[in-house]
Parts: sequence; structure tokens; C-alpha cells
Amino acid sequence: MVDRSRHFQLWETAALLALCLALCAGAWAQGRQNRISGSLVRLHVLAVSDAPEEQALKLRVRDAVLDYLRPALAQAQSRRQAMELLEADLEGIAHAASAAAEGRQVRVSLERERYPSRVYEGYTLPAGTYDSLRVVLGEGEGRNWWCVVFPPLCLTAAQDEPLRGAMGREDFALVSGEEGYALRFRTVELWGELCAAFGR
Repeated sequence: MVDRSRHFQLWETAALLALCLALCAGAWAQGRQNRISGSLVRLHVLAVSDAPEEQALKLRVRDAVLDYLRPALAQAQSRRQAMELLEADLEGIAHAASAAAEGRQVRVSLERERYPSRVYEGYTLPAGTYDSLRVVLGEGEGRNWWCVVFPPLCLTAAQDEPLRGAMGREDFALVSGEEGYALRFRTVELWGELCAAFGR
């Protein structure tokens, strides 16, 4: 005769062990995502609408903002310093955006925003919440554009060195897809997507 109580205890133990492993993986992924997002500042430009002329205008505004930011952010040595520079010059950034916006209303702000996973040339940023410079044209109902302004990845063609300098070795290996890091990155990515699904 099968001892049902023993069978149930084994099932409980296995479920508890699986839960502990999931919680440990989640805690590791959350910590890693926080470290990655804590070393970057992103730029988010939202177009008025999806009309082709508004999408083209969005890119002209983006270029004007990046041209304006290039000298100041080239001096930033840390995410905190970059945020301070941006916060102190929101009016100047808004003026640069407005000059290219052809009469559209422009709103510029620094916010914490949730982003999906995003593949750039040579690296992937996991889903999560990042400090973000938002430039919204009109109602901002069109497709958006984003990149990383600190380190200045959308300001320079040499992308690896600024990113490597802003992150630790492990974090850079994770986002650049170095051999042996694919599973770890996927864990961070899945955790970010799970948090987004539950509104965290």
C-alpha cells in the first residue's frame, strides 16, 4: 500500500524547493536589472502621431536634442552627474527641441519609465525601469524613439567603451551577450517582463 502522506510530503518539499529557487533567481535578476538601469540614462522621444510627416519631425527633434546635449554629456562621469546636468538644463533642452518642432507643443521632463527589452547594435538592454529624459511632441500619441544618452551611446559611434566604463564587467558581459551569459540575460529579461505584467 502506498504511503500517501509520505508521497504528499515529497511533493510539498519539491514545490517548496522550486519556489525557493524561483525566488532566488528573481532576487538575483532584480538586483542585476537595478544595477544595469542604475548606470544608464535613456532618451525617449514621442511623436505627435504615426503620420509619416510627424515621424520624420520626431527624428529631426531627436537630432536637435542630441546635438544640444553632446557637449554637456561628454563631460559627465557618472549617471548621477548626467542626471544633474540634464535637470539643471531642462529649459535649454526644451528650447532646442522646440526650435526643431515646427510649432508643435513640446514637453521635456526627467522621469522614471518602464522600457521593454531593446536590442541595439552589439548589446541588449533588459526590460525594466530606467531614468529617462522624455521629449513629448503634442499629445505624444505616435510611435516613439529611444536610445541611451548616458553613457552617450546615441551621441557617439564608439559604443562599447562608454558602456563598458559605466557598467561593471559582469553587467557589460550580460548586455553585450558575451559567451556564457545568454541564460543569465534571459533570466533578467524574463523577470523584467514578469514585473511589467504585474505592474511593478
